[in-house]
Amino acid sequence: MAVILRRGEKLLLCHRSPERRWYPDVWDFAGGHVEPGERPEDALRREVAEELGAELEGVDGGPVLHRVVPQTGLDLTVWASRRWRGTVSNLQPEEHDAIGWFAAAQLAELSFADPSYLPLLRRLLAPCDDGQPDLPRRRPC
Repeated sequence: MAVILRRGEKLLLCHRSPERRWYPDVWDFAGGHVEPGERPEDALRREVAEELGAELEGVDGGPVLHRVVPQTGLDLTVWASRRWRGTVSNLQPEEHDAIGWFAAAQLAELSFADPSYLPLLRRLLAPCDDGQPDLPRRRPC
C-alpha cells in the first residue's frame, strides 16, 4: 500500500534508489507492506512516519488506484491525502535517494514505477468542477 501526499497543487513523490532490486531508479509513492495483524490505515501511518517523518491523519476518501500483477505478486492499493502534518524529509535514503514536490507541468519529465501513475497523478492535479455550467466537464471537487 502507498499514499500520495498532497500540498496545494503539488504531490510528493519518492525516487527509488538505483540499487533497489525492484523498480530501481524511478519515481514512486511513499508506502510499504502491511504487517501481520496491522490494518491498512495503520500501516500507511507507520510508513509515512518511518519514511518521511510526517504524521498521516487520514486519507481523502477511497483508494485512487488498485493494481494487481499476478506474475510478480504485486497487489498495490494507493490513497491520496491532504490530511497530514509535520515537516517531510527523507528518513530512508537507502530506499529513496530523493523526494520532491511536483506540479502537473513537471510530471511528463519523470520516469515512474508503473505506467498508470502518470494519468493518475494528472487526474489528481486536474482542476475540479466547481458547478459552473459554462465550464468544460471536469472531475468533481
